[in-house]
Amino acid sequence: MDFTVALAQIKPKLGCVADNLLLIEEAVEQGIREQAGLVVFPELALTGYFLKDLVPEVALPLDAPEIRRLIELSRYISIAVGFVELSREYRFYNSALYLEGGEIRHLHRKVYLPTYGLFDEQRYLAQGDRFRAFDSSFGRMGLLICEDMWHLSAPYILAMDGATTLICLSSSPGRGISQAETLGSTASWQKLTSTTALFLNSRVLYCNRVGYEDGVNFWGGSEVIDPSGAVIARGEILEEDFVLAGISEAALRRERISSPMMRDENLFVTLNELKRIGKERNR
Repeated sequence: MDFTVALAQIKPKLGCVADNLLLIEEAVEQGIREQAGLVVFPELALTGYFLKDLVPEVALPLDAPEIRRLIELSRYISIAVGFVELSREYRFYNSALYLEGGEIRHLHRKVYLPTYGLFDEQRYLAQGDRFRAFDSSFGRMGLLICEDMWHLSAPYILAMDGATTLICLSSSPGRGISQAETLGSTASWQKLTSTTALFLNSRVLYCNRVGYEDGVNFWGGSEVIDPSGAVIARGEILEEDFVLAGISEAALRRERISSPMMRDENLFVTLNELKRIGKERNR
């Protein structure tokens, strides 16, 4: 079905869950006013990113009042939002929730935790162990969190599980300079989102944050990509923004008919070859 998506390119405060919840509530209310069907927030929107030893202080179980508040708001608009999850086993996860109709439709725990350069997630967070598509009012979807999308198997698995819309929540810092003298991280992400959409005949909804933490800036540039790899809408660089875009079912149908990569993908060949590679590596 056709729907309008809003990408809330906000500036969370590090470690300030109450303040960030207010930011999220304001963006949700704006999305409702704009008659959007879905509002997407960045990775760790409730907490900020470079948490380090703050992780236990900001982590929330799924029955926390803050989560219950967002679940209630999802009666009026669907919500994809990132937070630090406290599991029943007292483990901490970089997680994303998809909320709709007053309930949790899907929980994704970040699988690929970057621990290189300025990233140190594996020191503080547990690793997720699955990628699963799920059904929503807007069709079958899949959630990814930032680094997940840089591993080809992750969006591929979701697409093969039937997802036609991939939602990526991100907290990407600005790094490097491209040949066009733009931020290197900006250029890299824009290539990635477009290529992923093109190869998988899928929409990509990418929401990145802005602001500074520990002297590191987050560059924004949230964008909506259609199944042909074309940009439908893109947010400001380095500035807060609220990006609205119309999502067309006809565009998805047209692309899947004219360029049917997903229809012709041979999952059995892929599985057999991966099993072969796994056996050879274990010899």
